[in-house]
Amino acid sequence: MIKGQNTTGTALLLAAAPTGKSRLINATGVLPTLAAVPPSTLTGTPAGTIVELADPMDQQTVLTRVRAAAATPGPLSLLVTGQLQLDARQRRLHLALARSTPATLRYTGLPWDWLVGELKPRLPDSTRVIVDLVAAPDAWPEISAYGLTLGPGIALHGRVAPPPARNRPAAEPSYLQAVATLWRSGLNPPPGELHARAAAQAGHDGALFLSVDGAPAPVAVPLAAMTPAAMAPAAMDPPAVAPAAPAEDALPAILSLAHVGRHGEAAAHAVQWERWAVRTHGAGSVEAVHWLEVRADLAHVSGDAQASCELWMAAADARLALHEAPDSAGVQAAVDRAHHQWQQLRDPGRAAELGPRLASLRGRVPGRPGASEAVRRRLEFLRTGALTAGQ
Repeated sequence: MIKGQNTTGTALLLAAAPTGKSRLINATGVLPTLAAVPPSTLTGTPAGTIVELADPMDQQTVLTRVRAAAATPGPLSLLVTGQLQLDARQRRLHLALARSTPATLRYTGLPWDWLVGELKPRLPDSTRVIVDLVAAPDAWPEISAYGLTLGPGIALHGRVAPPPARNRPAAEPSYLQAVATLWRSGLNPPPGELHARAAAQAGHDGALFLSVDGAPAPVAVPLAAMTPAAMAPAAMDPPAVAPAAPAEDALPAILSLAHVGRHGEAAAHAVQWERWAVRTHGAGSVEAVHWLEVRADLAHVSGDAQASCELWMAAADARLALHEAPDSAGVQAAVDRAHHQWQQLRDPGRAAELGPRLASLRGRVPGRPGASEAVRRRLEFLRTGALTAGQ
C-alpha cells in the first residue's frame, strides 16, 4: 500500500519498445496479465484509475500522460517496461519508443530525466514505480556502474537487464510478469517482499535489481548548513582503534558532504577511513577495498574521471588479489566502472596513459561482449592520433 489520505489512486502502465530488429524486449507481453489484476491492487487504494500506453510512438504524448498522472492528488503507481538507450550526441538516457532509432532517439524517445522531473513535485511516499527494463549496449555500462534513480521520495523497485546476445529473441519482462502473476493470484505482499519474490522468479542473469523504499536522501535534510563537526564527529573521524560499527555510520555523512559539493572534505574523510581499515584489517582486506571503492565513487561524483578510473582499476586488482572470480559481481562492477570513467576522459594523453592498464584488466575480466575490443580500438585511435600530431 502507498501511504496517503486519498482513497482513489492512479496506475499508469507504460510498455514501450522500438519496432523491428532494434527491439530488445517484448514490452507489451505483460499487459494481458496486468489487465487481469484488480485496479485496487495496482493502485494500492480501494478505488483506482488505470491508464495504459502500449507501444506509444510520440514522446510528447507519453510526456502528457505522465504529467497528467503525476498531477493527480492521490497515490500513483507507475509500471514501466521497455528498453533504455543513450542518445549519441548528448549521452542522455532515454526510454525508446515505437519509432525510436539510434539516430532519432533524441526526438522519438522519452528522456529519463523528463520522467524524473515530472515525479519530483509529488509528495513523499505517494509514488511507487516498478520497472522491468533492458539496457541497450550503449547504455548498459553506465547503468550497471551507477544504477538507475528517480530521486528522493520515490519508491523504486524492479530490474534492468543487460542487452541480450546478438541473434537472440527479444527478452521477456519476466520480473514484471512475476509481479503481475502474484497480484493476479490474490497475493499483495509488502513492496520489499514482492520485489524479492519477483526477482527470485525472474532469475538474475547478470541483471541489476533496484530496491529503493522512497525515503528522502540524506541531502534532503539540512546537512548543507552543518559543519563537519556537527555531522557525527565520532563516525567522521576514525580514532586510532575503532570498532566496525562507526564505519557504517560514517558513510552516509561522507556521501552527504559530496552531494552538497564539499568534495574535498568527503574525499579526505574517506582516505582517513581507508587508512583505518588498513591499520585494523590489513592492506588488501575487504574493509580496505570497500573504502577504496567509496573513494572511486566520490571521485566520480566530483567529476574527476581520471582519479575515478584509477581507483576503480585499483579496486578491481584488489578484489582479484582476494581471489574473487573474474566473473564475480564485485570484480565485474569495478572494471565496468573503470571502463566507463576511462571513456569520459577527454585528454588523449591521460586516456592513452591509462589505456594499457585497463586493456590488461579487460584481458582478465572481459565483461560484456565487445568491451575488450572497444578498449583496443580506442587505444589504437589514441596512438594513431598521437603519431599524426607528431609528424
